[in-house]
Amino acid sequence: QVQLVESGGGLVQAGGSLRLTCAASGIIFSSNHMGWYRQAPEKKRELVAIITPSGRTNYADSVKGRVTISRDNAKNTVYLQMNSLKPEDTAVYYCNADDYRGGYYWGQGTQVTVSS
Repeated sequence: QVQLVESGGGLVQAGGSLRLTCAASGIIFSSNHMGWYRQAPEKKRELVAIITPSGRTNYADSVKGRVTISRDNAKNTVYLQMNSLKPEDTAVYYCNADDYRGGYYWGQGTQVTVSS
């Protein structure tokens, strides 16, 4: 059974930081592209950042320079370090795993709220 469990969300003031964690089980973690997505109320889910099995990263323009995605294959965990948070970063953040061979999974999400 595949599980992606996010944690680390919460309420933070603008300019603050949060680190999100996604612990994966039931997949060959090192073979998966791992991504963080977010969905604000009444908006479509959007990509925040992605990291390939080899460690290459890609970021949405809206978060470049403020966000860092990383992975620890030994712990089957992917992280999202978010700094200089803005109210527009408020959303539910979802972890995603994609092995590009049909395995495609989502976590349950963690709420991030940034107050102005």
